[in-house]
Amino acid sequence: MILDCAVIGGGPAGLNASLVLGRSRRNTVLFDDDKPRNSVTNESHGFITRDGINATELRRIAREELSKYPDVKIRKQRVIDVTKKGKLFTIGTEVGEVYKAKKVVLATGLKEKLPDINRINHFYGTSIFSCPFCDGWELKDRPLAVIAENSRAFHMAKVVYNWSNDLIVCTNGSQSLSINEKEILKEKGIKIYEQKISSLIGKNGYLKSISFEEGTTISREGGFVVPEMEQGSSIGEVLGCKLNNQGAINTDGIGRTNVEGVFACGDTSIIAPSQLIIAAAEGSKAAIGVNAALVEETF
Repeated sequence: MILDCAVIGGGPAGLNASLVLGRSRRNTVLFDDDKPRNSVTNESHGFITRDGINATELRRIAREELSKYPDVKIRKQRVIDVTKKGKLFTIGTEVGEVYKAKKVVLATGLKEKLPDINRINHFYGTSIFSCPFCDGWELKDRPLAVIAENSRAFHMAKVVYNWSNDLIVCTNGSQSLSINEKEILKEKGIKIYEQKISSLIGKNGYLKSISFEEGTTISREGGFVVPEMEQGSSIGEVLGCKLNNQGAINTDGIGRTNVEGVFACGDTSIIAPSQLIIAAAEGSKAAIGVNAALVEETF
């Protein structure tokens, strides 16, 4: 059987795309290797009616809802290869299964590369986060740190200041702030620490202080880090999808890429803001784009 669509990636974008395709009576398979980027996060925020839900529970509910639609199947497998011949795509999985599809939706998301700082993974997802819109409320008015080694340090500091003005910026040895940016931050009472961080200190994922190599230790109760982002899968690039200067796949308003039949959504096509509700909405738009293309081909 030739699928109408193969959705690759089972995060909020892929799940919502599959939901819309199922409701559109499109024969769809959702491929999900069950390794979500937000697995370290205890709660997901900013999604109306689901604010504060556990990310695993959200996926469970979504899959349960998808089970109501007979045209949608879920395969808990990692897709390792996608090729295109004519107008058909061949999808190969890690267990050797092969599928044919008319359209492909890439919802493979992003991978984070955190700064090389001792114990940062111990705190990430509990008291250190990457999105203040997702987790800023829980850290409001606490002594916080922005940890960033790149040019986004200044922007993140300005955004986080909205939730707490007891703020420091740590660049971990990089010179990522301009003289003007430093002056602006200092005017707001935001101290800057450009020396290397020796370790993050705390217990059970909760930050208590930051220790620097030259001996200084600063008390902090949480913060935000600016990781480097890269595509969670190389499938888009292998298929010939163009990327923008942020490393996201270029799409139009309904998720179409420059490769006919390939759609992309969620963090795959939007680096920032990286939010659950935006990813889900992008999945919906991509599915509508797929359905529109199939309708035109029918007529």
